[in-house]
Amino acid sequence: MRNPVVALLAALVAASAVLLGAGSAEAAGYRYWSFWDGNGKNWEYATQGPSLLRPDDGAVQGFRFAVSEDSGDAAQPRRAPDFGAICADTPAKDGQKRVALVIDPGTAADAPDGEKPPAPRTACAQVAPDASSAEALASVAKPLRYDSSAMLCAISGYPKSGCGEQVSGEDGSAQPSSSSQPSSSSETGAPSETGGASKTAQDDGDGGGGPSVGLLVGVGAVLLLGVAAVVQARRRR
Repeated sequence: MRNPVVALLAALVAASAVLLGAGSAEAAGYRYWSFWDGNGKNWEYATQGPSLLRPDDGAVQGFRFAVSEDSGDAAQPRRAPDFGAICADTPAKDGQKRVALVIDPGTAADAPDGEKPPAPRTACAQVAPDASSAEALASVAKPLRYDSSAMLCAISGYPKSGCGEQVSGEDGSAQPSSSSQPSSSSETGAPSETGGASKTAQDDGDGGGGPSVGLLVGVGAVLLLGVAAVVQARRRR
């Protein structure tokens, strides 16, 4: 009976790995423009959306296009938040403020099918003292594109289509938008007030990247049946 028991246990382990692997393969992210604040040396995920935030003169703001599950794993702009370097050729002007912007369209791996991301660039926006970050961006990076809920979808025309769509964690392909689409709460544009798209389904524990409750229950049932079979086999020896 020894070999059949070993074989049964090996089969159970393999089945569990397949089931758990299937759960992790369902992990998904969202393809969107995230919004960042520069603190002089590093980037920090913004706590307000660009249409709500009104930066001071000398501020540095960043926009990064990428696929991420939430703010915890969002990709940062790949240029340093250096106001002096970005606005070196834009002298101060009375009645206006200068806001340094880093616009990073991301990598080919994050790009929608058939599109190629342009190179990252910087710009020094010179705008009215009460201008928002969204207005500063619009002054140097048109055309901008927004969806019906005022979410920022494209900067300088990139990407040509799509807006915060969910993508498969297995192959990066886009999935149809639904109630889990990243939300926007601003009127003039922007990923939502938290500096990016809020993943409602994942944040609520519904549709996240880990195995679902049903999957874990199924794995547990398989293991229990396997243990029962092993015990029964030993009793018959």
